[in-house]
Amino acid sequence: MATPSTPAGQHTSADATTALAGATTSTSAADADPSATITIDPNLSNNETDSTFGDDLSSYTQSLTSSIYNYSYENGRRYHAYKSGSYPIPNDNAEMDRLDLTHGMIQFILDGKIHLSKIGSEPHHILDVGTGTGIWAIEMGDNYPTAEVRGIDLSPVQPAFVPPNVKFEIDDCEAPWTYPFKFDYIFSRYLAGSIKNWPGLVKQMFDNTAEGGWTEIQDFDFAFYSDDGSLTSDNATHQWITQLNNGFTQFGATSCPGPMVKGWMMDVGFTNIVEHKFKLPLGPWAKDKKLKTLGSWNMLFMIDSLEAVTVFIFTNVLKWKLEEVTVLLAKVRNDIVLKHVHAQYDL
Repeated sequence: MATPSTPAGQHTSADATTALAGATTSTSAADADPSATITIDPNLSNNETDSTFGDDLSSYTQSLTSSIYNYSYENGRRYHAYKSGSYPIPNDNAEMDRLDLTHGMIQFILDGKIHLSKIGSEPHHILDVGTGTGIWAIEMGDNYPTAEVRGIDLSPVQPAFVPPNVKFEIDDCEAPWTYPFKFDYIFSRYLAGSIKNWPGLVKQMFDNTAEGGWTEIQDFDFAFYSDDGSLTSDNATHQWITQLNNGFTQFGATSCPGPMVKGWMMDVGFTNIVEHKFKLPLGPWAKDKKLKTLGSWNMLFMIDSLEAVTVFIFTNVLKWKLEEVTVLLAKVRNDIVLKHVHAQYDL
């Protein structure tokens, strides 16, 4: 759901295809009017002795070659071995927990759904691009027992015991695809910051979508903002995300692909493109009950994400010292829970 925009599509012919871009629930409060501001809960306390959400967190609370297991380690985190350095996020147990948290949060946004494309009741071939822990592919295998669900990723971190119609492969989704068949449904989610050539990837999705099939891309726009101007340039969260997004750009993999997904899909020939945009409040400051819960979840997700998404980019790309990164992240952890700051970003 290309976080701020998410196209999924239908391929209707070999030369003039179609794709529906979508990934979000049509009944979600966050998606009701993307141009509308989120109403702040008037009952929030902003007094100096209760100025953060920090105290509230507890209540919101196969067979592969051995070479791909030769992980690299840096600054106390584990990174993938296959095409080492091409993906700047760890693949250790802490990261697997974070990815599963992301799956749950997006499923909550979509009112319990894990996809929006109208793929029918008996698809045959499903591809999960960048499968991560494999949680989405496994759920799809359970939901569609007639389908063969294939998940690809750079890291062999998926479970060994899965539904019989689910298989995982270690592969680079930006390398040429050589599948002997086309897919009824191709899906990707949360590839922000990991893809160097998005137009090329979307073109491969188009070329490998079967006639009458669908492609769905769910992704984020991590450009934080506030509707009321409360996220200012002196806030450590603002400083961190600005530097981080610049770092990913220098790395060659945008961390804000969401707004561009629809255009990429149109450029390669997808049609019937549907784009959904969701606002994700950072913290439980919204008045709407669902958005308040989402904000709590999102704040926990972002705090858990700080080290994972920051250290490699800041130390290897922006050339910060690890000690400097540690100091900045400590400031972000303090500022990200401030109740008077109403930050948000889009899915």
